[in-house]
Amino acid sequence: MTRRLEGTVALITGASSGIGHATALELAREGASVALVGRREDRLTDLAAEISSTGGQALVVPADITDAQAAAAAVARTVEGLGRLDILVNNAGLMLLGPAPDADLNDWRRMIDINLMGLMYTTHAAVPHLLKAAGQGPREVADIVNIGSVAGRSAFAMSAVYCATKFGVGAFTESLRQELARQHVRVSVVEPGSVDTELRTHNPQVVQQVIASSLGDIERLQSQDIADAIGYIVTRPRHVAVNELLVRPTEQL
Repeated sequence: MTRRLEGTVALITGASSGIGHATALELAREGASVALVGRREDRLTDLAAEISSTGGQALVVPADITDAQAAAAAVARTVEGLGRLDILVNNAGLMLLGPAPDADLNDWRRMIDINLMGLMYTTHAAVPHLLKAAGQGPREVADIVNIGSVAGRSAFAMSAVYCATKFGVGAFTESLRQELARQHVRVSVVEPGSVDTELRTHNPQVVQQVIASSLGDIERLQSQDIADAIGYIVTRPRHVAVNELLVRPTEQL
């Protein structure tokens, strides 16, 4: 089978679990060397070993991308260790839900810092390398894939700041797309519906119960479903850009 990303390098944030973990495996299967960025180094190390065991190449890059210098250093380490950068997947995120009145402002700040600022810091550092890859790389195109949410298209109660960050991801993606399109750096947003990951477990039990009640017993997406969507986006021919992709469970309203 032809590995469509052979000779390329992908950086995935939030690679220690869920969608990031699945995406790293997916892009490695397509032949990309992958930089695994996240805060839980032990999990990144295990993932790198899994990729290496199947003949792939992975670089562990422990980093807290909510710090601009750390995000820039993660990009620099990727390029130094793997030689280039062709694909950036901004997946790291946090979802802390609950009523806005009396909310913990630290929770709001944490979501803004990782969902928006971390994504922007990493993108800012990566763009010069992506432009270079688009001009000189084997595919003559480069990709930024931002992970948004259905909550970036419709606002929901108890999700005010989470929705605000994901609406921001969508706006940032579209504006950057317009800036970079003529230079063959494709900028895309993937907007998942309910995915069975640990994201919701960061909330208090009462909030998790509300989430579960609102969804009922529908069959949720798996991380691999979103990894498949990302793999589809970054393996399109040079002249094809998938700007926005909404992926929901079949039963989710």
